[in-house]
Amino acid sequence: MQENDLILIDHDFIRLMAMPLSEELRAELERAIVVPRELITGKVVTMQSRVQYREETTGVCREVEIVFPEDADASLGRVSVLAPVGAALIGLTTGQCIDWIFPDGTVRQLTVLDVTYPARH
Repeated sequence: MQENDLILIDHDFIRLMAMPLSEELRAELERAIVVPRELITGKVVTMQSRVQYREETTGVCREVEIVFPEDADASLGRVSVLAPVGAALIGLTTGQCIDWIFPDGTVRQLTVLDVTYPARH
């Protein structure tokens, strides 16, 4: 695998590709390496993972859980994979950066600092 590869769990990939996606997110998902859950190594941003990331322009660090749209709840830090931050982070590994265009037209560079998984992962 290469430094800029995206990695997705096969089950998540199938469910995501069945959803109405932005052109940018669909393009990112189509270039992903799709593997069974048991082959995920390292710290990959998957569905239901908690992600610590830094926005490089501001230096602000945040932590969110990437979830499907029906489970999103900002008050609990649960961000939809269809939201700009969720779409940007899904499939990245610790240390990876991505430039992502947000709805306001700005390009933000996000860096994954750490990924943790729920106990059932």
